[in-house]
Amino acid sequence: MIGARLLHQQWLSLVICGLILLKADAGSVGITYLQNAVAKGAVCLDGSPPAYHFDKGFGAGVDNWLVHMEGGGWCEDVAKCVSRRNTDLGSSKQMVKQFGFSGLLSSQQKSNPDFYNWNRIKVRYCDGSSFTGDAVDPANNLFFRGNRIWEVIIEDLLAKGMRNAKNAILSGCSAGGLASILHCDRFRSLLPATTKVKCISDAGFFMHANDISGGKHIEEFYGKVARLHGSVKNLPASCTSRMGMKPELIKNVLAPTAVDSGKAWKSCKLDLKKCTPAQLKIIQDFRTQMLSALSGGVNSSSRGLFIDSCYAHCQAGKQITWSSDSSPAVGNTKIAKAVGDWYYERSPVQKIDCPYPCNPSCPKVDDSD
Repeated sequence: MIGARLLHQQWLSLVICGLILLKADAGSVGITYLQNAVAKGAVCLDGSPPAYHFDKGFGAGVDNWLVHMEGGGWCEDVAKCVSRRNTDLGSSKQMVKQFGFSGLLSSQQKSNPDFYNWNRIKVRYCDGSSFTGDAVDPANNLFFRGNRIWEVIIEDLLAKGMRNAKNAILSGCSAGGLASILHCDRFRSLLPATTKVKCISDAGFFMHANDISGGKHIEEFYGKVARLHGSVKNLPASCTSRMGMKPELIKNVLAPTAVDSGKAWKSCKLDLKKCTPAQLKIIQDFRTQMLSALSGGVNSSSRGLFIDSCYAHCQAGKQITWSSDSSPAVGNTKIAKAVGDWYYERSPVQKIDCPYPCNPSCPKVDDSD
């Protein structure tokens, strides 16, 4: 519920909870389809080729690479994946040909001073499994090939110059933020030992905890995702080896709609100002659990945190929440500066906000959203 950001190096990550879809501050970037990936079985849910948008680096940034993975939830059963198959989250045929880069991906020095001239790539999300699956359902003509998509796109970028990177970042938002955590070690291993590599997870840290019903509905949900897509074998062994007989349990949220049958949380989820005192207490307790879950290894200088108390989702990808005059700040530090300071190690970054609703810099929530 409350926004969280976690920055970290190599197998560690940045979590930044973000906001709303707003107009980009830079020119549109054309789409690249990997037609040759089809022969390798690296395809979207409908069998179409994977795709990404690539804005080339310039000046001092020509040897620096930022790969950002799109988010968009998951599909946990055949029916959901079939309905997703004919959208831009399941088919590259439905994707826009031009995509405006903003925030972390912006080419404008003023709004993105640390990364504006890097090679910046937005990887489109069309598999429904956070780029982890490797299975096929011939009966329903569905392809669960998220892991192969990730591999062929990274392979293509390596061939286009990323193999010589001096600096590199793997990032993502929401489902893409989870992917940045799950693929961070492999990303590091594919680049030269001399490359400075870090990973950013924007709103992609999903804590394993009980939901409002006292149960674990989302645990069951993601178990279905992992089994349907054949994801377990592609999850990092450093995680799954600690999870006993349930290596698929990597996601949870506080108030999923499926356990809120009476819709008591509907208004609260749309606008925290409409939460009851009892609901706010549950949210604050969840915040405490999350901070506790993140506490292990936080004192490491390679790991960064930017945790604000804004009710928002995915803040790194849009200028309005990245580095504008109205962007959220924690201790007078905005997200863009926190990420730059953390990546270049100008100073340790472990910014943790006071509890909601203390932060006046948080964006307003649209009641009708």
